Amino acid sequence: MSTQAPVHVATRISGFTYAIRNVVAEARKVEAAGRTVRYLNIGDPIPFGFQTSPHLIEAVDRAMRDGHNGYTASVGILSAREAVAREYESRGMPVGVDRVILTAGTSEGIELALGAMADAGDEVLVPTPTYPLYTAVLAKLGAKAVFYRTDPEDHWLPDVADIAAKITPLTRAIVVIDPNNPTGAVYPEATRLALIALAHSSGVPILADEVYGDLGFDGPSPLLGSLDPDAPILSFSSLSKAYVAPGWRVGWLSVGRSPRLNDVLAAIKKLADGRLCSTGPMQYAIEAALNGDRSHQREFARQLAIRADLTVSRLNAISGITCVAPRAAFYAMPKVALPSGKTDEDFVLALLRQTGILCVYGSGFGLPAADGFFRVVFLAPPDLLSAIYDDIATFTAEWTRS
Repeated sequence: MSTQAPVHVATRISGFTYAIRNVVAEARKVEAAGRTVRYLNIGDPIPFGFQTSPHLIEAVDRAMRDGHNGYTASVGILSAREAVAREYESRGMPVGVDRVILTAGTSEGIELALGAMADAGDEVLVPTPTYPLYTAVLAKLGAKAVFYRTDPEDHWLPDVADIAAKITPLTRAIVVIDPNNPTGAVYPEATRLALIALAHSSGVPILADEVYGDLGFDGPSPLLGSLDPDAPILSFSSLSKAYVAPGWRVGWLSVGRSPRLNDVLAAIKKLADGRLCSTGPMQYAIEAALNGDRSHQREFARQLAIRADLTVSRLNAISGITCVAPRAAFYAMPKVALPSGKTDEDFVLALLRQTGILCVYGSGFGLPAADGFFRVVFLAPPDLLSAIYDDIATFTAEWTRS
């Protein structure tokens, strides 16, 4: 006897969503119908002509040829961890090498930290809009994402009073994404100091997602922990964005020197043991990146600033669309005035089906679906972006009248 009943799927998967990649399924249908899709949904510089620096490629190639193809220590190779520790100290946040863990991109660092800190039923404060990995990981853990407000009328800055009001005995961490994905916001020092003061007064640590820190249009952003090295801060970064190596999946987390974080550090290392290690040969690129030539970052940031200016001017010129100017990275979060009864997802999917332009709806980042926000990735060359914004303008004029 055999049964044809479907195999059970864990109930927590129902809460696991990742809109940035989920919309690709719709794009594939559009492509299958014969329309070319222009992908503005995912922050990967490689498809748009940006290249990984040769000295990083040489470091990985050399590591492979020298036989470094086996497992590494679960926390990562010592030379790379030392390079990260030196980098943090040079930028005002001293951390010992024993407090640095190499990860499979920033994403794995976030998952290790949340897994070490949040039990089922616990709460973690995340910004809205947020990077959806946080809500996805919390759903997997059975923990709860509690959204705090960032204000589009104030350059998408976090509402620190709202964060304070939402802290409860179940709050385990405050997520701070600065420079921000998905808005491109960069927080001023006063906001950062207010967040640190709240972490001290509440006893709730900060998870500082700083992967875009070197891609500010006005120069690199200071590490949050540099403002107070004794604050309870865990910092995350990687080679994915500023070093243009997203597919390598190599990053790090640095646990601040506060003794309050010692148990968290031990728990993260325990979880790291369980996944063996991050990608071995790619770890050898970290020292080359942090100690080597970074001139590509200045040119990359300059190119991004050109695209950001184009994006803001063109989108704000479209009747019914407004867009706050980003100050870092390669994202903007415009808002469209929706017809009655329509949602942001309706707009994004209709735009995709009629024009082949793929963005991500704002509700995928935790914003209300009726508000009409959507995220644009502006990595494409300016002439291509200009043509895309022409098509968005034509589509929006027609769709909002329907």
